Amino acid sequence: MIAILDYGSGNLRSAERAFELTGHEVVITSDPKICFASDGLVVPGVGAYAACMEQLRAVHGEEIIEARVAVNKPLLGICVGAQILFESGSEKVGSAGVGLFAGEVSRLRAPVLPHMGWNTVRAGAGSRLLEGLDGASFYFVHSYAAKVAPSDSITSWSEYGEPFIAAIERGPISATQFHPEKSSANGARLIKNWAQTL
Repeated sequence: MIAILDYGSGNLRSAERAFELTGHEVVITSDPKICFASDGLVVPGVGAYAACMEQLRAVHGEEIIEARVAVNKPLLGICVGAQILFESGSEKVGSAGVGLFAGEVSRLRAPVLPHMGWNTVRAGAGSRLLEGLDGASFYFVHSYAAKVAPSDSITSWSEYGEPFIAAIERGPISATQFHPEKSSANGARLIKNWAQTL
């Protein structure tokens, strides 16, 4: 079973439909027991970094994530749900994240923001998420991103004004700055790649 964490942020229904295509049972829930017991947990997210963290903490989402990571259970963060897995965000001074990945999420240096639309992704060496998808295009909507690769992770990159981390993986923890659930066939392939690790 795949659980999509419902904490008041994210495109829950479109994510549900996309992950159902893997053949797994999919539930949208904020129940800690179900989230912990699921084979895979999806953490979506849209909007501001600090607001997402407040909503996440309100449903004990940070504890759910940390409990799963402690026993190596798979997790996939999407968009702001990926950003909050880093240590901090600069969108609001002092916004602390979950801290699974080292580094800060900061505003993109680009002439037009948000970065919205399709962009190519360069897969990191050994990426399981992007297996067979090096150079493929995915759908982005964001103004902030992580830009420094943690030394202990596999990072895949895109560029908009400057290079930024488009996807990151370390053991059972995966995250994408783009929206795989809105990325047509390429997104479906990535979701299938992730589901095969469950």
